[in-house]
Amino acid sequence: MKVLIEALKQEDARALLAFESKNREFFERTVPSRGEAYYQDEHFLESLQALLAEQAEGTAFFSLIKSEQGIILGRMNLVDIDQKRASAELGYRVGEEAAGKGVASSALGLLLGEYVQQLGIREVHAKTTADNIASQKVLLKNGFVFQKADAQGFLHYHWTL
Repeated sequence: MKVLIEALKQEDARALLAFESKNREFFERTVPSRGEAYYQDEHFLESLQALLAEQAEGTAFFSLIKSEQGIILGRMNLVDIDQKRASAELGYRVGEEAAGKGVASSALGLLLGEYVQQLGIREVHAKTTADNIASQKVLLKNGFVFQKADAQGFLHYHWTL
C-alpha cells in the first residue's frame, strides 16, 4: 500500500478526531488511554493547538500517514527535537484497518528519507514494548539498531544518518 506523510495542520482536526475515536479501543489494547476528555471536541482542539505550537517552535514534527486518497491511516511524530544534538524521539501509531500492511514501515522510510534532514536531525531514538514484535520489525527494517532493554520493559533503539 502506497502511503504519504503530511505535516499536521489545523485543517486535519475533524478527520484526525474521527480517526482517533474510531481506533481508540484498538490503541488502548497496547498503550495507556488518553482519557475521555481527549475525545471531546473542545479538549481535542486545544490539544491540537498545543501540538501545532510545538511544531511551529521547531521542538516537534507531527505528521499524518495518509493513503493516496487522503484517508488518515496513522500518525508519525518526532518529538523532543534537540537542535544542538540534532536528535529527536520517534513515536507512531497506525489504525487497526492499516495494521500489518506495511504502512508503518513505509511511512517511517519516508520520514527518515524526506523529513529528518530538512529538520536538521541526524539521530532518532525510539522505544517499544518487548511484546510489540511488529514495531520492533518496523524499526529494524528501517535501519534502527537495538540499544538496550530497561527495567520498565521497554526496548530502546537508535538510528543515525
